[in-house]
Amino acid sequence: MPARAQVVLIALACAVGVVLLGTLLLHLLRRRSIAAHVSVIVLVAVFAVVAGVTGTAQAMFISAHDLSVVLLVVAVVGAVALASSLVLGRRLAKQSVWEREARARERSVEESRRELVAWVSHDLRTPLAGMRAMAEALEDGVVDSPAQVAEYHRRIRLETDRLARMVDDLFELSRIHAGALRLQIEAVSLSDLVSDAVATIAPTASAKRVSLVAAPGAWPSVQGSDAELSRVVRNLLSNAVRHTPSEGAVLIAAGLDAGQAWLSVQDACGGISEATLPRVFDVAFRGEPARSPAISDGAGLGLAIARGLVQAQRGDIAVRNVPPGCRFVIRLPAAG
Repeated sequence: MPARAQVVLIALACAVGVVLLGTLLLHLLRRRSIAAHVSVIVLVAVFAVVAGVTGTAQAMFISAHDLSVVLLVVAVVGAVALASSLVLGRRLAKQSVWEREARARERSVEESRRELVAWVSHDLRTPLAGMRAMAEALEDGVVDSPAQVAEYHRRIRLETDRLARMVDDLFELSRIHAGALRLQIEAVSLSDLVSDAVATIAPTASAKRVSLVAAPGAWPSVQGSDAELSRVVRNLLSNAVRHTPSEGAVLIAAGLDAGQAWLSVQDACGGISEATLPRVFDVAFRGEPARSPAISDGAGLGLAIARGLVQAQRGDIAVRNVPPGCRFVIRLPAAG
């Protein structure tokens, strides 16, 4: 057999043996990190070269001096390759984790989008069906007495207002998700902000016999957008009044903490289960069991919008159970 053919066969046999051992090792380490897998692959390549060189040396194709030189070169290159594989393996592992988290976020967003479409479709269909029935009744003369006609007109107006609020919420949420908010950041007085919001929500609270109680004392100012913060506070107060039983109270307080201003709204809803609490700010979430969907008149977007608007102003919003209900806390940079 020609010498070159013998060299090829010896090198091939040695390399295949090392590769088989490496494959077995990878199988045993299948639950380990990506960095470990990359290191094993590099070691397999290096040892395959060492095995091939050593095998051909044993067949007297190269001298002992040449063998020592080749092995020294392979050892140095192998050490560098192994160190590089550890660094690159860690970077690859981080990239893989980031990609998994990104895919998980995408799935979560897509699931929220599908849930939102389902909720909104249901909530739009109900008032539209009622409005159509009432309009047909008026058109066909089924309702002809002045009192009934006036009542039908009033109910159609109420349903129209409800649809307008839902469309407005959807538009605001789309602006938040698209990053299209244009905020004018300035010093905003929480006292004035809450006073205006309370005046807006007071008729609804009075009709339900729910008290709105603001804590006394000096209230701080924050760096934020007046219009967006007003909407946030109105959403929180409206949400609190909606879920507080009659003769209950909604407590509003504010203060300073470690250079940040905070504003809290506490209701008397009875609390939210710990398993459900993390989903309170999700799109289309309506809550259970204390916060029943049966008492909601929107698409479950108020708290999602509140979170988006607060975060857009470098703030944070959180919720926790505080007997007899839930306490929502907004934190924003303090003015000055």
